[in-house]
Amino acid sequence: MHLTVVQRILGLLLMLFSVTMLPPVLVSLGYDDGASQAFVTAFVITLVVGLISWLPVRRQHRELRLRDGFVVVVMFWTVLSATGALPFALAEHPRLSVTDAFFESISGLTTTGATVIVGLDDLPKSILYYRQQLQWLGGMGIIVLAVAVLPMLGIGGMQLYRAETPGPIKDSKLTPRITETAKALWYIYLGLTLACVLGYWLAGMTPFDAVAHAFSTVAIGGFSTHDASMGYFNNTAIYLVGVLFMFLAGVNFALHFSVVRQKSLKVYWRDSEFRFYLLLMVLVIVVTTGGLHYHATHGSFHENFVHGLFQAVSIGTTAGFTTAEWHNWPGFIAILLLFSSFVGGCAGSTGGGIKVIRFLLLIKQGMREITRLVHPNAQIPVRVGNKSIPPRVVEAVWGFFALYVASFTLMYLLLAATGIDLMTAFSAVAASINNLGPGLGNVGANYAGLHDPAKWILCFAMLLGRLEIFTLLVLLTPVFWRH
Repeated sequence: MHLTVVQRILGLLLMLFSVTMLPPVLVSLGYDDGASQAFVTAFVITLVVGLISWLPVRRQHRELRLRDGFVVVVMFWTVLSATGALPFALAEHPRLSVTDAFFESISGLTTTGATVIVGLDDLPKSILYYRQQLQWLGGMGIIVLAVAVLPMLGIGGMQLYRAETPGPIKDSKLTPRITETAKALWYIYLGLTLACVLGYWLAGMTPFDAVAHAFSTVAIGGFSTHDASMGYFNNTAIYLVGVLFMFLAGVNFALHFSVVRQKSLKVYWRDSEFRFYLLLMVLVIVVTTGGLHYHATHGSFHENFVHGLFQAVSIGTTAGFTTAEWHNWPGFIAILLLFSSFVGGCAGSTGGGIKVIRFLLLIKQGMREITRLVHPNAQIPVRVGNKSIPPRVVEAVWGFFALYVASFTLMYLLLAATGIDLMTAFSAVAASINNLGPGLGNVGANYAGLHDPAKWILCFAMLLGRLEIFTLLVLLTPVFWRH
């Protein structure tokens, strides 16, 4: 392993990340909210640490090896989460502890959207903007990681996507060079963000709220500038704009790229993962709306439909925005919505969860095993669309699922052991590992009431879910560090 190469890359990342502290300074000066000093100090600290890390090894230009790649990917989120916590820790309002500052930072960068801050409506505008910016940057990082970086390491949901997708996307990169790939994804991400800003603004948001919520919508983050989240606006047009862009952000960005390149919306429908994603969304929307109407949760069918539609898409894509206190809805609906987050978005999207393509393959593999009981000698391939899936890919899916269940169970038990009630512990781990944000029980509104050990466990869960289990756990195995 070339640790000097890793150090050089991390130094460059920190120097680049320090620049992201400057836009909040401008917001602070523009609104005169008195929080600029925290961002200036954080900028200087991050820049100096990055410079000190980079200078001694600046001439190390060896090519990254496989092991180096794993370390860089994990350090990308952990180190940036630590430095991203500086403004929260240094700001006078809100006054956060080190644990809370790190929790808020990693929740933002992993686009989880779980918050420990109460009283968002009274926060300085620059702090509010910074939280949203963290999610937007994290979302872009996820896309580049999922579509351009993880495939080179031989892991991640895009391996599955390419295994079942014909045409140019099946190649190792969307474009010949990884820099071009990242640039193409960046344009799509930026285009969706600008369209979302415009949509929110035309629907009735202020320019500040439109930008802030577009950042977290396209990133499928869920941070809001108001304690009541989207419910603050009480505006059906805003809800519908949110539904559209959350749904689009939950689609594989490589698929968006193909649609733009081929200039045909039919590309979406030809994709098996997209069709299954759409089917699951429609089913959850119908059941949720029907359940709300049956229990007369809201005053009219229109209200039940709007809230049901929004929450089904928001929780299903793991965005985590809320228009109502869904954790207080009838138990069946709340549990259904929470379980839908386990599936999450498509591979190569900003969504969390197990990913639609893995879930689809798990179902198909299960059906194949049932068929084998009837025809034990039959050769039955697992097919997605018109493509047979290699056995190695199916094995990888089961391996991922086994590690996912084991990790979830362990963290659930650890959280329960700290004294948290079982419903809160279960939903907190689910909301964190699926990068959802809001949970049930005592974490329905926020995570401020949890003690520090629980918050650190959930920080690990957020990182584990964001890096798709394997990337983080491989660093914890002895075989990784053997020469």
